[in-house]
Amino acid sequence: MTLQYTNRVGKTYYLSGGKTKSGKPQYYFSLKPKDNAVDTVPEGYEIYEHPENAQVFMRKIRPRLISEVEEQFVKNQVKALQRTRRYRVDCKDKYITIYESNMEPENLNNILGNLLGMMPTREGVDTKGAMDFLMSATDQDYTAMLRFFLEDKEKRIFSVERFCFRGRTNKWIHLAQSEDFKALVSQYVNRLGTDEFFESPY
Repeated sequence: MTLQYTNRVGKTYYLSGGKTKSGKPQYYFSLKPKDNAVDTVPEGYEIYEHPENAQVFMRKIRPRLISEVEEQFVKNQVKALQRTRRYRVDCKDKYITIYESNMEPENLNNILGNLLGMMPTREGVDTKGAMDFLMSATDQDYTAMLRFFLEDKEKRIFSVERFCFRGRTNKWIHLAQSEDFKALVSQYVNRLGTDEFFESPY
């Protein structure tokens, strides 16, 4: 029996295992079952779905440096945004990173409308189901936009950075630093999806 995992866009992955040249265990997912199948998540490992492209990995469990409360606060702030784009929050090591979808719902509506227009009849067409399918199928293309970095784990000092797409030197640029994590998150998350977001420094 092979462990299976279905990602957010509906692709099913199968877990396999083996050993490195040095004899250490290694695990990986593939789109088809392999002979060296693994049926459970190995101890000390976890399934990780990359927020940018929904690719699935088996990775070693990392020590949690960002608290669950801090992570959830960012997720709640992002969820409260009234934006046309979709967002995902990923927590890894000292970073909480917010990813923005590269596909807008308006474009999906145009695609759906064009598809329906090419059909001989619209009678009995499940438009909601078709839209849900398109939303799922395009839910793998995200770009990292904003991140919060834990500078001091004792004092819980965070800095915030946004990704700069100008010119040939795409890079993260520092925006601010604060001991007031909630105020920092509220201030900068609220700028996502606006022209003001790219007018840095703020």
